[in-house]
Amino acid sequence: MHDHVSNRIRAFEDLCHRQSIPVTVQRRTVYEALIGVTTHPSADGVYELVKDLLPGISRTTVYRVLDRLVEMGVIRRLPHPSCACRFDGNTQRHHHLVCRGCGEVSDVFDLRYDALPMPTGRLSGFRVEDYSVVFTGICSACRNRN
Repeated sequence: MHDHVSNRIRAFEDLCHRQSIPVTVQRRTVYEALIGVTTHPSADGVYELVKDLLPGISRTTVYRVLDRLVEMGVIRRLPHPSCACRFDGNTQRHHHLVCRGCGEVSDVFDLRYDALPMPTGRLSGFRVEDYSVVFTGICSACRNRN
């Protein structure tokens, strides 16, 4: 196992222990699956990643584990134009490209977007705590198909 992944799993287990959250095989497997991919899968996609590793796991269990991991702050839920949220195991600030054709989500790491100023006032009663930039368009694979 890659050292970075091993370190993240250890940090996840430490966080669970500090928060008195049991480190179940389901939580660990779902978390490990998400930090091992860059594809930003939907909940059903995560289920597909783990169902062979955990025979008998239900979609409902995967959905509950994803919700819990989001609450813990170890993964992110990304809004997606298809209405099916996507999940990201990378919680460091970064941004995304979303293809309107195939729905593919890709990471964008660019310090220019990280440097956007946070609104200091309240926007319609909303206090901004964090942000990410989402660029929508058509990926090269979809452009080449047309």
